[in-house]
Amino acid sequence: MINDRLIDAGDVPLAVRDFGGDQPPLLLLHGAGGNLATMTTLARALRPNHRVITVDLRGHGRSGEGTWTWDTALGDLAAVCVQMEIERPAVVGHSLGGMLAALWGQRHPEAPGVVNLDGAPPPSSPAQLPGLDPDKAVAELARLEAVYDQSSAQAGRIIEADQLASLVEEQRSAARDMGANEKVWIEGFRRNLTTDNGETSLRPSAALTAQMRTGMKELDLGPVYASTTCPELVVIATRNRPEQEPFGELYDAYRRFVVEQVRAAGHPRFIQLADASHAMVIEQPAVLAGLITDFLRSE
Repeated sequence: MINDRLIDAGDVPLAVRDFGGDQPPLLLLHGAGGNLATMTTLARALRPNHRVITVDLRGHGRSGEGTWTWDTALGDLAAVCVQMEIERPAVVGHSLGGMLAALWGQRHPEAPGVVNLDGAPPPSSPAQLPGLDPDKAVAELARLEAVYDQSSAQAGRIIEADQLASLVEEQRSAARDMGANEKVWIEGFRRNLTTDNGETSLRPSAALTAQMRTGMKELDLGPVYASTTCPELVVIATRNRPEQEPFGELYDAYRRFVVEQVRAAGHPRFIQLADASHAMVIEQPAVLAGLITDFLRSE
């Protein structure tokens, strides 16, 4: 039986969805701008072998608004474990959730395993772009930062009542284009809508988005991987999403850096997933579920 509940994490309430069962527990974490509903298809694929618990990270979905730092987010996950009475969960996350999974593994050597699904901070230095001309790297990074600035400026924007129906239809079209489950996709979109004083806006808020960007800019996963002792798997995309194509050379170079970083750390296992983009959770949920299950069984 799937059970939705709201738990007390101290400064914010956290929404969780428990897919039930008596198999080993697994926390499944979404990326920035997502919520627990966006992980439903992967959760269902994992459920035969795990008690899967998905979480709306703070500032997303139905969870409360609070200051974002890596420490507060990790504290939220610890609170979920206490309130849900689960011990030593595996932690699997996508994108932002993957970075959290990596940090959880560093701080919890007793964890049975953590899996990072293409989670890495955005590139910020020419040194992170091997094979790319340094001058071009500087120019491309500046251009990418401008795109992030523009996207951040739209965070938390007010949605007028007469716009909502067309936005929902746009989401349906996007789901069809991606080959995703439309019902799950629309639930994910609607779950991030919030209404305050009669105005509807899309979460996360502008303030939380800025805090997450700051946190990611300050994060270096190399030392995290090197100091982690629990079993760890990193799954890396191998192709660009359509919106990444204008920065194709930059992202190709950055993926080379991520592979080099993992290899240099010497600890995590890693897989460069064939024909997978950053949207791998939507594109290949069954494949990912198999990789995750096999990895956790082998450790």
